[in-house]
Amino acid sequence: MDISTTTDFSTLHHKSFIGKPAATLPTPSLIISKPILEKNIAQLQEDVQKLGIAFRPHVKTLKSLEVTRMMLGNGLNRRLVTSTMSEIRGVMPLVREKIVDDILYGIPIYPSCLSELTALAKHVQISLLVDCAQHLDILDEFNKKAGTAICWPVFIKIDVGSRRAGMPSTSDLLPDLVRRVEGSSAAKLQGFYCHAGHSYSCRNAEEAERVLREEVNGVVKAARCVRAQETEVMEDEGPATQQQRKLVVSIGSTPTAHVVSTLKETLPEGLELELHAGNYPCNDLQQFSTGLITEKQMAVRVLAEVCSVYPERNEGLINAGTVALTKETSAVPGFGRLTEDPQWSVVRMTQEHGILGLSDPASGGKVEETFHCGQKVMLFCQHACITAAQHSVYYVVDEGDVVSEVWIPWKGW
Repeated sequence: MDISTTTDFSTLHHKSFIGKPAATLPTPSLIISKPILEKNIAQLQEDVQKLGIAFRPHVKTLKSLEVTRMMLGNGLNRRLVTSTMSEIRGVMPLVREKIVDDILYGIPIYPSCLSELTALAKHVQISLLVDCAQHLDILDEFNKKAGTAICWPVFIKIDVGSRRAGMPSTSDLLPDLVRRVEGSSAAKLQGFYCHAGHSYSCRNAEEAERVLREEVNGVVKAARCVRAQETEVMEDEGPATQQQRKLVVSIGSTPTAHVVSTLKETLPEGLELELHAGNYPCNDLQQFSTGLITEKQMAVRVLAEVCSVYPERNEGLINAGTVALTKETSAVPGFGRLTEDPQWSVVRMTQEHGILGLSDPASGGKVEETFHCGQKVMLFCQHACITAAQHSVYYVVDEGDVVSEVWIPWKGW
């Protein structure tokens, strides 16, 4: 193949790096420590097993068959949550292996995806998210136009403080939304789902535990709307006419997942608690800034190369900018931080350029004494999910930082 026709050298030659040290990889490259990945996955699995709750891994971070299989425990967990159609297509081999039973499409439903979801639902249960009455109109209209009678399992998305998606459990509109779902021939209520994205601002375990309790309380309060309406039906029609269903209340974010072992709340009868999380196999500087993990639990690094050194401004230039890292930040300074010398971080970026500088200019480090042109440097990233999405190949290394595998992620939407 003519390499001039490809947009990414690494996609042509990625397998040729197996058996070679990570430092020999092309730059920029995304490197994953498999031993750390395995330890992180095993720790959360142990926590949920001790609690006796269900677990629904989110595939959004590394978007690959290999890590998804690891998160599932090769069938120990049989539910998934995805953020893109590409991720659903990507996990279909695991459906064919019969280790996945239920895939939640984790974006509130919109019309253009329903045809493909209908085709995929012939092979596995596809669950949907709804958080406003218009979603029921969309499902009803699709059935009418397609001449089908699909009844989708749905979760009602609850906003517990992140103000991204979902309806607050205190909303006056929530009881009406529950009635719409219960009265629709195109939907059946599976439960309530929340994501505490604001937990990333936590700075210690106590704060994360508080957000975890808020998650549980939010979905339990929402579930009471259903129980109240079921009670009304029973009183009107007699207790033998309807039995309470077991609803799923799904909570989670990686910071609250890190403290899930502290969960002591007792759920009301008829509710099943489910945890979901996605970033936890990798972790990153955002997770580190919460105080819930150590550097030894960060599995993802980016290899970059020093392109120039500027003593007059005490900065260096690397070939990893916005599209190799991300412009997300945290309480940890910079857009990425050197793994071996944490006083240096990526202080500014443009598309392909990253500027190395001192996180604290008063620390006294000199760029000309630390870096030279052609030097390769390892960086911890701020947000592993977004950084990973920028790379076409993942180089997976062993304890000795030698490439043992290469994974190709699912791209696009």
